[in-house]
Amino acid sequence: MTQEIKLDITGMTCTSCAMRVEKKLNRLDGVSATVNYATEKATVEAEDDVEVQTLLDTVAKTGYSASVRPDVSRPRHDMADGDMSGHDHEGLHGAASMLRRLKISAALAIPVVILSMVPALQFDNWQWLALTLASPVVVWGAYPFHRAAWVNARHGAVTMDTLVSVGVGAAWLWSLWALFFGDAGTTGMTMRFSLLPGSAGHDEIYLEVAAAVTVFILAGHYLEANAKTRSSAALRALMDLGVRDVTVLRGGRETSVPLADLHEGDRFVVRPGEKIATDGVVEDGASSVDESMLTGESVPVEVSPGTNVTGATVNQDGRLVVRATAVGADTQLAQMARLVEEAQEGKADVQRLADRISAWFVPAVILLSIGTLIAWYAAGYTWTDAFTAAVAVLIIACPCALGLATPTALMVGTGRGAQLGILIKGPQVLESTRAVDTVVLDKTGTVTTGEMAVVSVDPLPGVDAEELRLVAASLEHSSEHPIARAVATLADPAPVTDFTNHAGFGVSGTVAGRHALIGRPSWLAEQGVDVPPLEPTDGTAVAVAWDGHVRGTVTVGDSVKPTSARAVADLRRLGLEPVLLTGDNEAVARSVADEVGIEQVIADVTPADKLRVVQKLQAEGRVVAMVGDGVNDAAALAASDLGIAMGTGTDVAIQASDLTLVKGDLATAVDAVRLSRATLRTIKGNLFWAFAYNVAAIPLAALGYLNPLIAGAAMAFSSVFVVTNSLRLRRFKA
Repeated sequence: MTQEIKLDITGMTCTSCAMRVEKKLNRLDGVSATVNYATEKATVEAEDDVEVQTLLDTVAKTGYSASVRPDVSRPRHDMADGDMSGHDHEGLHGAASMLRRLKISAALAIPVVILSMVPALQFDNWQWLALTLASPVVVWGAYPFHRAAWVNARHGAVTMDTLVSVGVGAAWLWSLWALFFGDAGTTGMTMRFSLLPGSAGHDEIYLEVAAAVTVFILAGHYLEANAKTRSSAALRALMDLGVRDVTVLRGGRETSVPLADLHEGDRFVVRPGEKIATDGVVEDGASSVDESMLTGESVPVEVSPGTNVTGATVNQDGRLVVRATAVGADTQLAQMARLVEEAQEGKADVQRLADRISAWFVPAVILLSIGTLIAWYAAGYTWTDAFTAAVAVLIIACPCALGLATPTALMVGTGRGAQLGILIKGPQVLESTRAVDTVVLDKTGTVTTGEMAVVSVDPLPGVDAEELRLVAASLEHSSEHPIARAVATLADPAPVTDFTNHAGFGVSGTVAGRHALIGRPSWLAEQGVDVPPLEPTDGTAVAVAWDGHVRGTVTVGDSVKPTSARAVADLRRLGLEPVLLTGDNEAVARSVADEVGIEQVIADVTPADKLRVVQKLQAEGRVVAMVGDGVNDAAALAASDLGIAMGTGTDVAIQASDLTLVKGDLATAVDAVRLSRATLRTIKGNLFWAFAYNVAAIPLAALGYLNPLIAGAAMAFSSVFVVTNSLRLRRFKA
C-alpha cells in the first residue's frame, strides 16, 4: 500500500533547487516525489513503511526546510485565527520582506549608479562614497542569494543563485582590489560608462554593477513572489468561501454552532442572504440560490424540498431547512479546492524538459564564464575587459525565466478554470487537449437534460385536447414513475378514485365518472381496449383510453439542453468531430443528433460497448475526448485520451475523468478545451522567449557587447515578462 504525503518546502530560490530536492527524495526506497518550485510544494507517493520524518530529514539534508502541509480541503476558518495555508502565508511574508529589502537597496544603489555613469558628477573621492553606499547592498541586499549559494555549495551543487552571488561578489571584490591596491582610490579619479568593451586600467571599478544587479534581481524576485501569490488567488478564494457558524435544529430549537461541529445528517437553517453551510438536500422551504461561485452561471437556481444544494452558495430570498449530506473534506467545495491545488502541483512534460535543462545549464554557464575570462585575456585584452565579459555571462544567463515558464501559466490557468466551473485534474490534461480530434458525447445528461418532459400531446380525431390532458395528468399525478411525473404537469389534476398502479405497464382509475387507463399501448390492448395503429414517435409514447377506446397519446422524451446545439457547432470550430453515443434506440438518438447538428450516431450501446467504441476510434488513429455523466460512462471516460465529466453526474464518472464541468453544461466543455489550449500556448510562448533570451544574450555577453549592469536588468526583465505573460490568462473569457 502507498500513502500520499504533501509537503511545504521553504528556502528554494530557483528551479534547480526544486530539482535537487526532488532527486534526493526519489533516491529513497519506496518513494516517488514531484517538487514544484512555483508552488513551493512537494507531492510524495511513499510506501506505508516510509516515515514522514524521514522525508523531512532528507529535505533538511539537502539544505532546505519542510513541513507537512495542512489539508487544503479544510476551510480556512477551521484553522487558528490568522493562520493561513503554509504556502500562502510564506508567499505573502516573503514578498513583504523582499519588498523592504528591495526599497532599501534601491535607495542606496541609485546614487552609486548615477555617480558611476555621469562623469560630470564625479567629485574628488566620489568612489569612496560609492563604496560606502554599495557595500550594504552587496552584503545585506544580496544576502538571500549569497546564503542560498553557500548552502548549495556545501551540498556540492550550483544553482541560479550561485550565478548571481558569484557575479555580484566578483564585481564588488574586483572594485575593492582596484580601490585599495590599484589606481582607483586616488583623488581625482573619474570613470566613464560604456555598453561596449574598451581599454581600461586598474582604475576601473564595478560598484554600480554589483549594486544595480542586486537591485534588478531583487525586483525580479519580488515581482515573481507577488505574481505567484496573485496567480493562486482563485484557490485561496475557494478556500475562503465557507461560513464560520451555522444554525442547526436540535431538539426543536435553533442553535448556532461552529461549522466544525456540524455533522452529516444534521438539519440546519439558512436565512435569506446567508451562505449555505455545507452540501445537503432541502427538506423545507423554497428559494432561489446564487451558485455563481460554483458554476460561473449568474442566473439563480430555484430550490424546493428534495433539491440538492451546495455549500458556500448564497440563499437569496427564502428560509430553507437543509439536511447535511456531506461535511468537511467530502463537500464539493473542498473537492474543487483539492483538484485545483493538485493540478497546480503537477508537472507537464514541457516543464520536466525545462527542469532537466536548468539542471545542467548552471554548471555549463559557470564553465562558459571561466572560458570567456581566459579567452579574452589570451586575446590580448586587459584583465578588466576580460572580467567584464565573464561577469556579464554569469548574470545574463540565469535561467529563472525558464523555471517559471510552465508553473506560473499552469497556476493561473487552473485557477481561472476553477472560477469558471472547470476543474483540471493535472497538467498532462493541457497537452491532451492539443491533440484531440474527436469528441464522443453521451446523450442523456450531457447533450440532453436527462429529465423526462412532454414532447407532444396527440388526441385522436374528435377528441378534445384539453380533456385528454386532464385525464392523463389526473391519472399520473399519484404515480412516482419519471414518465408519470412528466405527464402530470399537463394540467391541474382532478380527483381520482379506484386508482391502481400496474408496475411497469401503466395506471388506471376513475376520473370524472369515467374509468380511464394510461400506459403502454400493448398493455391497454391486453385490457380489452380498442387500440388503433399508432404513428412511431421520437420519444416514449403512452396511450390514454376511457370507455374502452384509446383517445390519444402523450409522447414523453428527454429534452435537449438549450446550449447543446451551439456547443456542438463550437466544438467543430475547434477542429473536433462530434460523435453521439447512447444506449437509446436509433430513432431517438437520430432525432437528438439532428437537432444539435451531429452527423455520426452510435445507438443501442451498453456500457461495455461505449468502452469498445472509444477503443475502436483510437485504433483508427483518432485522439478521443469523451464527455459523459453516468456510472455507465466511467469506463469510456477512463479509456479516452481526454475524459470530461459533467459535475452534475455521478462521483464514479467524475473520478474517471480528466476535466470536470461543475455546472454540467456542454458549452462549458468548449470553454474547457479553449482554456486548456490557451494555457498550453502560454506555456510554449514562455518557454520560447526564455530559451530565445538565453540563446541570444549569452553570446552577446561573451563577446563583450553587454555591460553587466545591462545584463542584470535584462535577466530580471525576462522573469518578469514570463510571469506577466502568464497572468494574461486571468482575463480568459468564457
